[in-house]
Amino acid sequence: MALTLSVDTARSSLSATAEQISVVSRNIARVGDPDATRKTGRLVSGPGAGVSVAGIDRSYNPLLLNSYLNSNSNYQSQTAITTALDQIQSTVDETDLERSPAALIAKLNSALQSYSATPQNPAVAATVVSAAKDLATALNSASATVTNVRRQADSDIAASVDNINNLLSQFKDLNNQVVKGASQGGDITDVLDSRDAVLKQLSSEVGIRTVTRDNGDMAIYTDSGVTLFDKSPRQVAFQQTQDLSGGATGGAVYADGVPIAGTDHVMAISSGKLAGLVQVRDEIAPSYQSQLDEIARGLIETFAETDQSATPTLPPAAGLFTYAGGPGVPPSGSVMAGLAGSITVNKNADPTQGGNAELVRDGGISNPGNPAYTYNTTGAASYTDRIQALMSNIDAERTFDSSTQLPPSGSISSYAKGSVSWLEALRQSASSEADYRKTVADRATSALSQVTGVNLDEEMTNLLDLERTFQASSRLINTVDSMLSTLLQAVG
Repeated sequence: MALTLSVDTARSSLSATAEQISVVSRNIARVGDPDATRKTGRLVSGPGAGVSVAGIDRSYNPLLLNSYLNSNSNYQSQTAITTALDQIQSTVDETDLERSPAALIAKLNSALQSYSATPQNPAVAATVVSAAKDLATALNSASATVTNVRRQADSDIAASVDNINNLLSQFKDLNNQVVKGASQGGDITDVLDSRDAVLKQLSSEVGIRTVTRDNGDMAIYTDSGVTLFDKSPRQVAFQQTQDLSGGATGGAVYADGVPIAGTDHVMAISSGKLAGLVQVRDEIAPSYQSQLDEIARGLIETFAETDQSATPTLPPAAGLFTYAGGPGVPPSGSVMAGLAGSITVNKNADPTQGGNAELVRDGGISNPGNPAYTYNTTGAASYTDRIQALMSNIDAERTFDSSTQLPPSGSISSYAKGSVSWLEALRQSASSEADYRKTVADRATSALSQVTGVNLDEEMTNLLDLERTFQASSRLINTVDSMLSTLLQAVG
């Protein structure tokens, strides 16, 4: 009886070891897969002295997984912001290239100084107009860049929403498999890995929180508490905005009918790529656009011409710089959305368009046929009063819209410099934050991998141990077989 029991024990050991070797082989096959968790066979004692594999367990740490999801969401949000700021930063170029609006205003002022020294030289007058054209072109280009950044962010928001809906659909199928498998007692470890992989991808798009219930059923909520999945996926909706130029407002993102991004509300998400893209489209880019618009308005105001009659009755008119709404001058101290995109040099002063550059000295750019706006009434070639006044205007204190995140008063020159500083400070801050978030995300990834991931060296060691166990069980069977043979021979 004892020999038979020994054989049964050895046979159960062989069977259990074979299953464990199969599990180790599964682990080895997925070495390097960041979504794979380590699987182990759960041994239980059977009848008598036997053992068997009752099920397959996987290494799982919900705290580390949640830490990864949170850090990944924060990193993706900051990455979206940093990428956009790098694109916007191209509007000011490198400092030594002097292509920022602030640097070009300084060049225009320098050209005016040269013209003031030689007011009779039409070639120098042309350099003033050329410098003004460079400045207007830079503002046009910067405005176009900001609009493109907003359009790209809006397009990326749409792609992110589509991806979220697709991931939630995948999650539904996997979650159903988990619930069904758990209720039937099957091996669902690989399905759980796949479901966690979907969660990781989802956290890149939007900050999420999860709740696990009976039979492994899971619900997903945004980091602000809006339901994304509960038995079934909730629809995430977004309508792209066709035209985002001129400060137009972008559309909101809805989850389960609740606005989660794009409008001011208490359920706004705070992390994930989607949150970063909305911040770029609705906050960062519009703020910089407003600054560009205020620079453009300040330039039109700085170079505006006034009625020089003994009894002035005419309103100020756009002079060297004009815009689509000219010849009137935009209201002082208030942003005119999209102005930086339409500012241009008045063709009446542009020699390349048949104009006269010397009108910078004489006045009458706004309307050469109206003597009321003429400053140099005698036509003197040495007249410099208007040029001197323009240089003083550049340094004169003005009122700017307080909503642009820059000081509401100062010269057009100092305001433009402040805009460059604002952008660079924001970009550096965002870059530092992105580096920090990346470090946190990398550490969370490493911690999760160390606890739940597959280690090849460890699996090979386990495989060797299992081989020894297999050999020992085989040796036991051979020993019992030899003893039974000897016993039968003795009886015979």
